[in-house]
Amino acid sequence: MFRILFILLLGVGNLWAQNSTIDELKNFWLEAERQVAEGDFEAYSRSFHPEAILVNGMNKSSVPIQGALDGWEAGFLDTKSGQMAASVNFRFSEYALGDSTAHFTGIFRYQWQNSGQESQVVYIHFEALLTRSNGHWQMLMEYQKALATIEEWEMLAPFQETLIEGR
Repeated sequence: MFRILFILLLGVGNLWAQNSTIDELKNFWLEAERQVAEGDFEAYSRSFHPEAILVNGMNKSSVPIQGALDGWEAGFLDTKSGQMAASVNFRFSEYALGDSTAHFTGIFRYQWQNSGQESQVVYIHFEALLTRSNGHWQMLMEYQKALATIEEWEMLAPFQETLIEGR
């Protein structure tokens, strides 16, 4: 009897831990969306592990994340000052979760509009590898694989609907 109770409690504990991890990861992606929309460069920079890498499959390059962030900073500052509007949204085709690691495959949609110009949108197939470091999630690798189509984007549900307990 004690053995069965122990196994049941262990299972409930694991389910609770998984639900907590899923909630934390949902918040990670929601926060990334907020950071881009508000031009919060400091918070966005902190969402990457110091040793993170950006792999760009479109131009066949790989750089430390700091190099990529240096290139993106002007867009964040323009967004924060109101000279530009920007947004990013994520949808996932699959994911694998552990207690302190997570891997996502999907598409992100990045839209921007400079003041006085027409809005532009790009869809990009990507993979992301995250780790829980010092109690919070950080990206270790972002792999921007290839351009995606709007049709591919629309085939995926918003991530809040795909990151579910027990999957």
